[in-house]
Amino acid sequence: MACSSFMNLNASSSQWINQRSIPSCPFSNRRIFLVRAGAYNDELVKTAKTIASPGRGILAIDESNATCGKRLASIGLDNTEANRQAYRQLLLTTPGLGEYISGAILFEETLYQSTTDGKKFVDCLIVQNIVPGIKVDKGLVPLPGSNNESWCQGLDGLASRSAEYYKQGARFAKWRTVVSIPCGPSALAVKEAAWGLARYAAISQNNGLVPIVEPEILLDGVHPIERTLEVAERVWSEVFYYLAENNVMVEGILLKPSMITPGAEHKEKASPDTIANYTITMLRRRVPPAVPGIMFLSGGQSEVQATLNLNAMNQTLNPWHVSFSYARALQNTVLKTWKGQPENIELAQKALLKRAKANSLAQLGKYSADGESDHAKKGMFDKGYTY
Repeated sequence: MACSSFMNLNASSSQWINQRSIPSCPFSNRRIFLVRAGAYNDELVKTAKTIASPGRGILAIDESNATCGKRLASIGLDNTEANRQAYRQLLLTTPGLGEYISGAILFEETLYQSTTDGKKFVDCLIVQNIVPGIKVDKGLVPLPGSNNESWCQGLDGLASRSAEYYKQGARFAKWRTVVSIPCGPSALAVKEAAWGLARYAAISQNNGLVPIVEPEILLDGVHPIERTLEVAERVWSEVFYYLAENNVMVEGILLKPSMITPGAEHKEKASPDTIANYTITMLRRRVPPAVPGIMFLSGGQSEVQATLNLNAMNQTLNPWHVSFSYARALQNTVLKTWKGQPENIELAQKALLKRAKANSLAQLGKYSADGESDHAKKGMFDKGYTY
C-alpha cells in the first residue's frame, strides 16, 4: 500500500495495519493506530460534541461522601445521606442551569438518588439537556517504589460497573489521577498515571461512556510556571502515547487538564494572559485537534481567578472547545449562601447560575470581573488537598 493511500484512510476504519507492511512509508518506524469500529462510536462522538457545546461547561459534583461531608461541615451540617441529597438536589434542580452547563459529573450515590419528591436526579439533568456523568475511579493510594507518590485504583470491575452506569443514564465518565511536581515527578508515577488513564478510557468507550481524561498536575510547590509547562508536556505526551496503544478514539474523549500556573507557593503570581499563553502552548504541542473539548479543572484557584484564566484562553481561536469542569470554583459561594437552610435555596441557586453564567461568558471570551465580590476572589488552595 502506498504511503499516501495509507495516510488517507478514514479514522473510523476497522482495519488494523502493521507498519511493517508499508516499508516505503517515511512514517514506518512509528506506531500508527487506526480506531477499530465500535458499537458506540457514533454515540460517543455525539455525546462529546454535546458536552463541548458553545458557552457551556461541566458542573463537577463528584466529591466522595467523605469530601462532601467536609463541605457540609463547613456550614455546620452533619455528613448524612439526607444532607448530601438536599445539597445535590439544590444544585441539580436549579432552573435554567442547562443554558450554561452541558454535563454534570456525579458520585455513584448521586447517580442512583432521586429528589425528595421522587424524581431521579438523572432525569432532572436530561430535561435541561445536561448530560449525566459518573466518577468511576476508586481514589488514590500510595505507589510503591515511587518518590512518595500516588496511583489511582479502580480498573478491577470497571467494565461491569460502566455497563451498569450506562443503564442508569450516565453517558460520560471521569477518572482522576494526580502528578506532583515537588515529588519529581518520577518516571514511574507518570507512566502509571498515563497507563491507568488509557486503560480506563478504552474500557469506558467500550461501554458507551465518553471518558474524561484527567491527569491533574497539583498546584502544590514553589516552582515557576516554566517547570509546570515542562512537566505538563511530559505527562500529556505519555498520556496520548498510551491512549494510542489502547486504541482509544480521540474524537470520543474529553480532557480535564490543569492550567499551566506557577506552584501555589511560588513567590511570583502569573497574570491570566501569562497563564493562558503557557497553557495554550502546551495544548498545541501535545493535544490533537481531533479532541472535541478541553474542560479545565480549577484546582484550588478562586472562583474569579479560574474564570479570568479561562476567559484569557478564549481570546484566541483554538481548534478545541476550551471550557470548564469546575467543582469548588462553581460551588463555593453556593454552599456559603445556602447554609443548609431551606429558605436560602432560591438564593443559593441564583448564586450557582451567576457563577455558571460567568464561566459561560469566559468560554466565549466575553467575561469581565467587574462587580465580583471579594469572597469570589478568595483562593481555595489547600496544600496536600485530597477528595
